[in-house]
Amino acid sequence: MTKSLDMGCGTNPRNPFNAEELFGVDIADGLGPNVRKADLAIEPIPFDDDTFEFVSAYDFIEHLPRVVYAPHRRNSFIEFMNEVWRVMKMGGYFVSSTPCYPHQEAFMDPTHVNIITEMTFRAYFDNVNRWGQIYGFKGAFAILQHEVRGSHLFVIMQKVEVPPPKEAAAPPVPPGAPGAPV
Repeated sequence: MTKSLDMGCGTNPRNPFNAEELFGVDIADGLGPNVRKADLAIEPIPFDDDTFEFVSAYDFIEHLPRVVYAPHRRNSFIEFMNEVWRVMKMGGYFVSSTPCYPHQEAFMDPTHVNIITEMTFRAYFDNVNRWGQIYGFKGAFAILQHEVRGSHLFVIMQKVEVPPPKEAAAPPVPPGAPGAPV
């Protein structure tokens, strides 16, 4: 039985992959039997590891602060992406639709505190660049679909195994030094 989880769902979790079981997470309480309460800026996703084939976040990620300083410094957006990766089954799909730079919709709502660009997912959370690892991102996603739709960046990513670390390239040998090309 396939399961889907929708972030910031309110009373109506979305089910873009037509999963058989649908769950949600929201900051509000009492939204329904399959909707759990959590403040994802400071709390983990309240589900077990490897639970969902699908996770969605529509108009949600822009509300997660990138950094929170209480009670200690944490990279909330990075931690959220770690949590998404954690609750998904290997090969599962994550879909996100988020207002993005340079569109005014990314900035006009005062609760939009995480401005996303066309390179955010590709550079920081993919299985090639993985720049997010320097901030603590532990997972990897293959980017399957990545396009701007109006003012929103629409992305579908698939949970994949974390690639082995890239070997550092040897620094170039200066001319005339032992081992320099002749």
